[in-house]
Amino acid sequence: MSRHVAIITDSTAYLLPEAMERHGITAVPLTVVLGDQALEDGTEISARSLAVALQKRRPVTTSRPSPEVFAATYRAAAAAGATGIVSLHLSAEISGTYDAALLAAKDAQVPVRVVDTGMVAMALGFCALAAAETAEAGGSLDEAVAAAEKRAADTFAYFYVDTLDYLRRGGRIGAAQALLGSALAVKPLLQLDGGRIELLEKVRTASKAIARLEEIIAERAGSSRVDIAVHHLAAPERAERLAERLRERVPGLVDLHVSEVGAVIGAHTGPGLLGAVVSPR
Repeated sequence: MSRHVAIITDSTAYLLPEAMERHGITAVPLTVVLGDQALEDGTEISARSLAVALQKRRPVTTSRPSPEVFAATYRAAAAAGATGIVSLHLSAEISGTYDAALLAAKDAQVPVRVVDTGMVAMALGFCALAAAETAEAGGSLDEAVAAAEKRAADTFAYFYVDTLDYLRRGGRIGAAQALLGSALAVKPLLQLDGGRIELLEKVRTASKAIARLEEIIAERAGSSRVDIAVHHLAAPERAERLAERLRERVPGLVDLHVSEVGAVIGAHTGPGLLGAVVSPR
């Protein structure tokens, strides 16, 4: 990998460790606060432990990395030989992570381009991979940023949750939307739109909602060459079934990632989450 442009993201990208190592990507962890314990996302708390805590209705909140953590990460990248850094993060509409990175970037030893991708999970991960692949090919700082921004603009993320209550409690969806989604016991399908979580459709049952999620992803993918990610929280069978159906239905499928989300995203969606990301090459 080119050591001139370093790629940094955060723990909500859910990139596999081997992919991060192969491409030299660094992920700055967000924090999950469980009771009186502050735990690093991805290292100190598992998604399964988080799901159990939510089911027991234990208080769970999340927090962004501090600017000091980002500053230390930027210093380490510069010390390793980077002459520029692309710092790619989850939507500023749902987290203060982007703002913390911006603060740290002001005093960095090398130029740092902080990008609000408007995405989360592998929708963010695909952006980080695009930037890393451009840097590996000898691309400049501006070219790596442009590759990430193009990938973000072309990527779509949709998800199903059993209830909107967790999103409402965390302030990630408005109370009016949550009430609308709960009316008549409908099951909500949501999307990332402009960096915000928006109610897309209301479906009467979980099985119909998941079938509709499959339809949306297959339609969005069409016959283009695409990467797809399927995410879940405490719903591995649902995720595997959806992934298998998408393998059959998407002729241009290049890579398919199936993974459980981490504790930060899980804290705001609750157990039963099933999400899908489609990202054209």
